[in-house]
Order: sequence, then C-alpha cells, then structure tokens
Amino acid sequence: MKTLFKVLTYVVFPLLIILLVYLVYDSVMQPVRFQKEVDRREAVAIDRLMSIRTLQEVYKESNRRFLSTTDSLIDFYKNGKITIVRQIGSMDDSVAVAEGRVSRDSIEIMVRDTLLKGKGAMIDSISFIPFSGGKRIHMESVIRKVSGIEIPLFEATMSYDDLLKGLDRQLVVNLKAEKEDMGQYPGLKVGDINNPNNNAGNWE
Repeated sequence: MKTLFKVLTYVVFPLLIILLVYLVYDSVMQPVRFQKEVDRREAVAIDRLMSIRTLQEVYKESNRRFLSTTDSLIDFYKNGKITIVRQIGSMDDSVAVAEGRVSRDSIEIMVRDTLLKGKGAMIDSISFIPFSGGKRIHMESVIRKVSGIEIPLFEATMSYDDLLKGLDRQLVVNLKAEKEDMGQYPGLKVGDINNPNNNAGNWE
C-alpha cells in the first residue's frame, strides 16, 4: 500500500500535473497559432488578389471593361499589349514647345514585359486559392448602371473555407461568423460587382 502511495505521489500525480499544465497552455496558445497561420495565408492570398487587380485595371484602360475569368487574365498577361505614351521634353517648357522640341509618340509593349515584375513565374497559379488544394478563385465582371452611368465592375474572392483549409474548424467558423456579424465577406475580396468601391480590397 505504501509503495502504491509513493508511486502515486512521486510519479503519477506529477505526470498528471504536467499533462494538465500542457493542456491549459495548449488551449491558450491554439488561438494564437491559428491567428499566426491566418496572417501568413492571408499575406500570400492578398498578394495574389493585388496582382489580379493590377492586371484588371490595366486591361480596363484599353478595353473599357474588366475580364470575367482568371484564364483570360492569364492570356492577357502572356499575350496582351499595352500602349505607352513616350514624351520627349516638357510641355511646361513654353520655349521648347514653341521651338518644336517637345514631342510625344505611342509605343506598344507586351504586358509581360512591364507588369508584375518578378512575379511572372507565378502567373499560372493566379487562378487558384493558395493552401486550398486546387480550389479556384471566384471572379466576376459586370457593367452596371450607377446614377445613370454604365460602370464596369469586377470582384475576385477567396472564402475562408478554402483559404483556411486544414485549420481548426471551430476557429474558422468563429472567424467567419465574426466577419458576417460585421456585414463583411467571410474571406478575402477585391472589388465589388454590386457596390462600386474603386476596386478596393476588404483588407485595406
């Protein structure tokens, strides 16, 4: 009996205390680790959505509309051209203007040679939500009348269900509920096809 008491006192109880401390610590740290991983994944996702926005805005400058699929956006990046106005001299220099030393001309350059410098290698993955196992970004474009004026709009979205795949399910549900309670999209979103927002991202 004394031996059993000693085993309980010096072995089992200390182990139970250590286990209890670990469980308490783990429960406290779990939301911290979750938020750290959310921040890491969101940073990658935001970079991708900002690249989409850049390509969309450049495309709209020449075409007066946005593209509706990421595949067409990739094709625009790889094969599209944009017109650049090159100016020699300054229009603010009245003497140079009078003497005809100020001129402008237009040149066409490939989109891939000027946009997303250093990101060309990732262009083929621009259609996909990172960390989702291959889920595609949802993108739409419309031309909507706002105050009697037709305005081209687009949006690209990544839901938390896809972006945070594999993380603690209850914490993901809580995060989504928090966003929805504030009237926000439960994930990351750039642009809006219902409410013009100058192509802002919901993280900005």
